[in-house]
Amino acid sequence: MAADDTRDAEDRTSDSDGIRGTAHGSAPTPLSVLDLVTVSAGSTSTDALRTSVALSRLAESRGFHRYWVTEHHSMPGVASSSPAVILAHLAARTDRIRLGSGGVMLPNHAPLVIAEQFGTLEAMAPGRIDLGLGRAPGTDGATAAALRRTDRPDEGADDFPRQLAELTRFLDDDFPDGHPYRRIHAVPGPVQATSPGGVQSPHRPPVWLLGSSGYSARLAGLLGLPFAFAHHFSAQNTIPALDLYRESFKPSELLSEPYALIGVSALAADEERVARREVKASVLSMIRLRTGRPGLVPSPEEAEAYEFSPMELDFARSWSSNVVHGTPDEVRAGLDDLQKRTGADELMITANTPTAGVRLRSFELIADAYGLPAA
Repeated sequence: MAADDTRDAEDRTSDSDGIRGTAHGSAPTPLSVLDLVTVSAGSTSTDALRTSVALSRLAESRGFHRYWVTEHHSMPGVASSSPAVILAHLAARTDRIRLGSGGVMLPNHAPLVIAEQFGTLEAMAPGRIDLGLGRAPGTDGATAAALRRTDRPDEGADDFPRQLAELTRFLDDDFPDGHPYRRIHAVPGPVQATSPGGVQSPHRPPVWLLGSSGYSARLAGLLGLPFAFAHHFSAQNTIPALDLYRESFKPSELLSEPYALIGVSALAADEERVARREVKASVLSMIRLRTGRPGLVPSPEEAEAYEFSPMELDFARSWSSNVVHGTPDEVRAGLDDLQKRTGADELMITANTPTAGVRLRSFELIADAYGLPAA
C-alpha cells in the first residue's frame, strides 16, 4: 500500500474506529461479509482460501464495509480454525476493507495470545482490524476440552466477563499497579509508545461482542460495545436480543449510542432454481452437522439425490426459510424487510454454499441490486 493510501485509510477510520460504516447505493445499511471458508466435496482447503481471497477483493471493490472470518474447529467443511492466520493472509491482499473475526472464541484462548495476534494484525493493516469475540466454543464439547486442555469446557464460558476484562487490559496496556500482570505487555501494543524513542499507532482493534442469545447482548450493552447477532442460525432470538442490547446500552468512550449488526444467510443467483439447489446442499450439510456427522459441504447434485427423512424435511423447511435466496430482486427485498423488522445498523451477509463461483456471483448480484460502487 502506498503512503498516501495509508493516510487515507487512517483518515477514514479515525472518527469511529471503523465501527459505523457508510451505506452505499440504495442499501438500507452498510453491507458486510461473513466468511466460513467453506470446503465443499471435490475441493481442498487451498481452494477455499483462494475463494476467500477472491471474495475479500470483490467485497472491497464493491463497497462492502467489513469482511469477517469465523472460528470453527473439527469441522471438515469449514477451514476457518485459525482466524488470525487467515486475516493476515487477507490483509496482505487487500487495501481498504475492514478485516476481523466473527469471531474469536475467547474461552478457547489465553487473552494475552489474542491481544498479541490482533496487535500484530493491527500493525499489518493499521486502522482496518476488528476483534469480534464469542463465548461459545465453536465446536463440540470434546474438541473444546482439547483446545482448552481441560475436561470442564464450561469453565471458560462461565468466566467470559473476567477473560474479556483481562483481554481489554492487555490491549490497552493498563493493568493497575500491584496486578500480577502489570509488567506483562502485549506486543505489538501501547507499551511500545512508552519506550524510549517509541512511536505507536493511534489505532487499536475495536472489540465487538458476538452472540446468539441475550447473554452477550446485555453484556455488550452494559460495556458500551458494538454487538453482532447471529441471526443466520438463531433467528427466533434476534429481535429480543437486539431489544435487550439497546435497553442495556450505556455510552462508552467507544460508542455514544448502540450499534448492532446481524449475520444473515443470503444467496442471489441469476436463476432462482440455482439458488434453491445451492441452499439445499447447505441445508444437507447442516443436517449432518446437527446429527453428529460433520463433513465437507455436499455438492448440489448429491443434495438433489439425497432422500430426506420426514424429520429432516421439517428441519430443511425451517432452516431454508431463514435463508434469503432467489433472484437479486427477491434477495434485495428480503434483506430490506429484515433490516426494517430488526432495525439492524448493518447487515453482514454469509453464503455457506458449495459452489465457489455461485458464491462469488451472489455477492456481485447483491452489490448490483443495491447499486453499490462498480468494481
